Amino acid sequence: MIDRYCRPEMAALWSDAQRLATWLDVELAATEAREKRGDVPAGTTERIRSRARVNPARMLEIEAEVHHDVIAFLSMIAETAGDDARHLHAGMTSSDLVDTALALQLQRAGRVLATEVHRLRRAAWALAQRHRRTPMVGRSHGVHAEPITFGLKALIWSEELGRGLDRLQAALAGCAVGKFSGAVGTLVHLDAEIEETALRALGLEPEPVANQVVQRDRHAALLCAIAVLGGTLEKIALEVRHLMRTEVREAEEPFTEKQKGSSAMPHKRNPVRCERVCGMARLLRGYALAGLENQALWHERDISHSSVERVAFADAFLVAHFMTHDLCWVLEGLRVNEGRMLANLESGGGLVHSQRVLLALTESGLARDDAYRIVKRHALAAADGGTPFRDGLAGDPEVSARLDAATLAGCFELSHYLRSVDAIFARAEEPLA
Repeated sequence: MIDRYCRPEMAALWSDAQRLATWLDVELAATEAREKRGDVPAGTTERIRSRARVNPARMLEIEAEVHHDVIAFLSMIAETAGDDARHLHAGMTSSDLVDTALALQLQRAGRVLATEVHRLRRAAWALAQRHRRTPMVGRSHGVHAEPITFGLKALIWSEELGRGLDRLQAALAGCAVGKFSGAVGTLVHLDAEIEETALRALGLEPEPVANQVVQRDRHAALLCAIAVLGGTLEKIALEVRHLMRTEVREAEEPFTEKQKGSSAMPHKRNPVRCERVCGMARLLRGYALAGLENQALWHERDISHSSVERVAFADAFLVAHFMTHDLCWVLEGLRVNEGRMLANLESGGGLVHSQRVLLALTESGLARDDAYRIVKRHALAAADGGTPFRDGLAGDPEVSARLDAATLAGCFELSHYLRSVDAIFARAEEPLA
């Protein structure tokens, strides 16, 4: 991923230096397990640990000659570790090293991403609480529907982010496995005891049944979980973009004092962060598709997945983390225009109350089709600039015969739409502090 879209704490986890240091940790775990059982001379692991130096540039030099990254890595380590390096990688195949190290990288990156997603969920929850009873118009098909509150809208975000965290954690747990079972997964050179001991030291579980690789359904599920999370981020950002439109202006992402919205039009205050989030969500869906296509490999393994994963995993985490950080900034500093929300709600002249009038008429004994016909006639006439909706209903003899003035007025009370707000909030789960 280009530097523009990388947060330093996540980028560090996917650097070459960190990857190779993790490779060394994996090799040392396997060697130490063998040493504890007496298969390797005492002190071997500690001597390698103290002497070995990871040098990415040197490894690239060797790889340019041997055209194999794991061999280049082992040769690079041997240059500083000395004769003890012959005990590294014994009985292992390249995927034992690479897949196990990948599991560690995924867990570390997952923790960083989950922390930021939790922060975002807290921001959404705070908005929901602050605006629990802030009325605004609800929209379906982009058209005014019935009143809601901005708090309910933000509460939906908080709940969905919670589900996204659950999916992410479950997928990460599914990827917390490694293997030392060899070229076709038969544990023929390193037995189950060695595998379990080494992986336990790394905080991983063994792939119960492997071929040459950890099975890629695990990784596909993780990339899909990240893509679904990205869809939630896009959903929130898209809503802010809609609310920020000039004709709406009910909420706006922060705009700093020195920020400029357009090179040509000084008045512009654009939803640039939210637009960026929406665009980057498309990348996450692409990485998920790549992960799904990596599931099927020839026989016990080919390397068609390898080149894809060198890009997809790092970029998926970098993009998702960057998007989440951007959206945290938006929600934590969101400008909510309560007055504009109320003005837009009232701009239809009471049309948002049409269902309450319909229900009142049917409760009075009028057939639903007849009631619908009456309410629709006055609503569409008002929407087209005719008699205001409420006035038209009040002057209609069919309505007057069924509803007295007080009952009709009651149909237009905004408080009616807030009566179950607290009950809905009681269903929601507050994120931990």
